[in-house]
Amino acid sequence: MTSSESLPPILYLSHGAPPLADDEVWTKQLAGWSADIARPSAILIVSAHWESAPLTVGATETVPLTYDFWGFPQHYYDVKYPAPGAPALASQVSKLLSRPGNPVHQDPARGLDHGAYVPLVEMFPNADVPVLQISMPSLDPQELFEVGRKLAPLRDEGVLIIGSGFTTHNLQRARFGDTTGWAEGWTKEFDHWADEVVERMDVDSALNFLDVAPAAQLAHPRTEHFAPLFVSLGAASELKLGAHSTIEGYWYGLSKRSFQFG
Repeated sequence: MTSSESLPPILYLSHGAPPLADDEVWTKQLAGWSADIARPSAILIVSAHWESAPLTVGATETVPLTYDFWGFPQHYYDVKYPAPGAPALASQVSKLLSRPGNPVHQDPARGLDHGAYVPLVEMFPNADVPVLQISMPSLDPQELFEVGRKLAPLRDEGVLIIGSGFTTHNLQRARFGDTTGWAEGWTKEFDHWADEVVERMDVDSALNFLDVAPAAQLAHPRTEHFAPLFVSLGAASELKLGAHSTIEGYWYGLSKRSFQFG
């Protein structure tokens, strides 16, 4: 067991898209964030870009990345992130999440998708921390919250749990290429609400965001990019961790707000 002084936090981050790598401000923010946290023994990441039921564990050895995007310049497909696999962590996850008649599935060929590797390239550029990605078995907030609660004991083993999404995500209203910090009113309203709710650990409001948050339907026409937050909230709530915002602002008109728990 890792001492309490060196335990990693739990994170929810906005991961952007492959061009995040070209944004000097955001890359420095991510690098600075990771420099200030305890080095993890491994990373367990839940990305908005992998929905699969039953819950599935990705590759436990180094395999090629999953380039789950289209129409970008070739150099974004040339990015590599050969992080070690985490078979021992995969075994722990299976024990924590498997239920009678409903085991955790394995997908040994699936590499990290861009919701995982894009931020990790900036935060852990040496690719020397073992990484394991798991799928979201549904987008139901309560189900994902329970997944997070069950994963909470991994923090005592030094595992960094990351939910990777985007605090607002409406590509129909995005202003692609705009990194000036411009944003419409709806994304500002939802961003402000999310900041207040998460920082006070108001789990009920977060889980019911579609009913109570301002501009929720505009901020998330589909909820997969907010859903990883619920895994992080579940783990943090189980461990009674506080929350604070670490990155804020707007990119392509979308909120890149990110949170640290603990």
